[in-house]
Amino acid sequence: MKPTGSSGLQRRLAADPALFTCVASLAAFGAYTAMYAFRKPFSAATYSGQEIGGVSLKVLLVVAQLLGYTLSKFLGIKVVSEAGAGRRIALIAGLIGLAFLPLVLLPQVPRWGQVACLFVNGLPLGMIWGLIFGFLEGRKVTEFLGLGMSVSFIFASGWTKSVGVYLMKAWGVPELWMPAVTGLVFLPLLGVCLALLASLPAPSAADVSERSARSPMDAAQRRRFLVRNAVPLIFLILPYVFLTVYRDLRDTFMADVLKELGVRPDPSFFARIESLVGLGVLGALAGLWWIRDHWKALGTYHVLISAGAILVGASTWAFQQGWLGPAAWMVLTGLGGYLGYVPFNSVLFDRLLAATRQAGTAAFLIQVADSVGYLASASLYLQRTFSKATPAWTQLTQTGGLGLAVLVPILLSASWLSLTASRRVNR
Repeated sequence: MKPTGSSGLQRRLAADPALFTCVASLAAFGAYTAMYAFRKPFSAATYSGQEIGGVSLKVLLVVAQLLGYTLSKFLGIKVVSEAGAGRRIALIAGLIGLAFLPLVLLPQVPRWGQVACLFVNGLPLGMIWGLIFGFLEGRKVTEFLGLGMSVSFIFASGWTKSVGVYLMKAWGVPELWMPAVTGLVFLPLLGVCLALLASLPAPSAADVSERSARSPMDAAQRRRFLVRNAVPLIFLILPYVFLTVYRDLRDTFMADVLKELGVRPDPSFFARIESLVGLGVLGALAGLWWIRDHWKALGTYHVLISAGAILVGASTWAFQQGWLGPAAWMVLTGLGGYLGYVPFNSVLFDRLLAATRQAGTAAFLIQVADSVGYLASASLYLQRTFSKATPAWTQLTQTGGLGLAVLVPILLSASWLSLTASRRVNR
């Protein structure tokens, strides 16, 4: 594939692999971090005492955004898989712009209108990951690039929420204005990173030889791929569904869990916790891009994802026994959860395509997995929101953590058996 454009920077990046790796990693990391500033900061506020029809406004806002985000994931199966490199930057900028408008309206409308604003805010954002990842996949260094991008949502969640808390406490920004103001703070970073992504050269001939060509997929190609790989994909996507639900629950309601535990976090608490988690995940996964054999890499990821789920369960049990405090529990559950979650969003599907040499894109597979995962999250929140039970986020997080430790290793064992059986048949 040839570059979609030509510039001095693009030629330099094509000629210097080390510079390319550095620029591509930072650009993807920064772009997705900036996107988070338009999505997550609202959840750092508790909206205490505000309800609609007896239901917490915070819960309704979370559910509304999640429903929009989930629908976006399904729309993205088509949009992301069909978007060529020349369209991605305009799509990213336009979608984030659409997500910003309802944040501006949020403080100016009645409460039911605020719920609608969060639904519209989530509607464009579920496609951003796949569009950015499209610049990174199919390269010899995709492992490293994908990991760099994936840890962005670990750091970004804490950073953007901490910025939101700081704006409220230090600058007196009201809760409902805080999400829009936080987005504006990160707008310059978004502009710089999109310009850098636009300058990345296409995968080289050596990249294509090692990782296979990655081209846009039409509807017929998507259907054929899913039918052909139905069994292993089911066993891969199901554990990702559980990891997504747990990760979203922990991330969105961390402030509420801490409140239930009687912990009053300072503005930097979220950034400190998630930075420790991000560094731990980087340390655990950074060396895996050296594994050149794609089947060995796939097996290694199955083991690491299972180990992450077991760590979540073990640390939750230790917290219940009183052996860990709230902060240590948050760090260890974050480390284990993201150790399982990150490979799905970056390198697992890229390795799967490279190992099987099938035509397709990892961004498409990520979008499919995400759509099912977020549908499960949305269903959980809807059930919790409109049931008679009072949400007890600490108990729900503990139950989910213990469940992960059992279900994820079992499903991934079935996934590996299915993949290896398919490999023997196709030899």
